[in-house]
Amino acid sequence: MANILQIETATAICSVALSVNGETISLKEEQGQNLHAANLTLFIDEVIKAAGLNYQELDAIAVSKGPGSYTGLRIGVSTAKGLCYALDKPLIAIETLAMMAAGFLAKNPHYTGLICPMIDARRMEVYTSIFDPSLNVITPTEAKIIDETSFGDFLSQQPITFLGDGAAKCAAVLTHVHTAFDAANYNSATYMSRLATEAFNKGNFEDVAYFEPFYLKDFVVTQSKKQQAQS
Repeated sequence: MANILQIETATAICSVALSVNGETISLKEEQGQNLHAANLTLFIDEVIKAAGLNYQELDAIAVSKGPGSYTGLRIGVSTAKGLCYALDKPLIAIETLAMMAAGFLAKNPHYTGLICPMIDARRMEVYTSIFDPSLNVITPTEAKIIDETSFGDFLSQQPITFLGDGAAKCAAVLTHVHTAFDAANYNSATYMSRLATEAFNKGNFEDVAYFEPFYLKDFVVTQSKKQQAQS
């Protein structure tokens, strides 16, 4: 039996779940700006208590590793690593886009097209990858600027369903007949359950001391317009 605490903070959704043998038994999540720092540890405590467990009964900590929000990922990974150190438990890292695709397939088990999760990277850029219905990676994770020609080679051959907080802003330009959009929330820690359990059973653990989030792009500090006017 594997009791796994799961943390997802790659987007504006702060999500924590607890799974037992691949099945989510407790979940707490909320969407909003700047929630992670204040709420994450509270959500973790609530989820563990709701499951009727204590911290020492956890077998591993799983965290969504990115890509996504620099600040959200940093908070989620730092919290996960802290728990691993304190409890002497292994760390599991789940690729965020794969988690989203897994969530879509859990809700749509008979889907036969391609799945394209998208995380908003501002303007018309997204973090994205394409998966087939077996969760095989068709295109590697990348930061991609979307226009009317994007994914044309794939869309000419088969349907693609786009999902995630980066997909909605692309609807105006991705208009091919094979294009579909799913607005459901797939940035939920509940969709880590199967992937995290598979990683646990295979012993796919991270080095807690050296593990870093998958930021994909370097963090750039921008100066506010007010500061620019004063300088």
